[in-house]
Amino acid sequence: MDKSLLINSFEQALKSLTDVLQSPAQNDLEKAGCIQYFEFCFELAWKSIRIITANQGIDNCSSPKACLKQAFAAHWIDREEIWLDMLSARNRMAHTYNATDALTVYDRLEKYRQELENLLAVLKTQD
Repeated sequence: MDKSLLINSFEQALKSLTDVLQSPAQNDLEKAGCIQYFEFCFELAWKSIRIITANQGIDNCSSPKACLKQAFAAHWIDREEIWLDMLSARNRMAHTYNATDALTVYDRLEKYRQELENLLAVLKTQD
């Protein structure tokens, strides 16, 4: 996928997440939708990192965790522990469903959104 297309998709998904987080979810269905937006954003974030690092000649970015490590090393992200928490949350939500886990993830979405926003700003400056 083209870098600019991927970054634009990431930006649009993040705007959708930001929009839905403007007011608290009223029920579990709305919370599930918010979590789904987060999952989209996370996927687009790590794939954007992968494309940009590949364009820069860095080829060791074959998994989400490897891409996060590379982004941390490049100072594109500052809070590696939050990103690893996001990865764990994404994995739990994508592969299993547990209502308690889902509520925990929902409660962290604003913190995650801020980190995604910071990364997007940095990635937009990368050639």
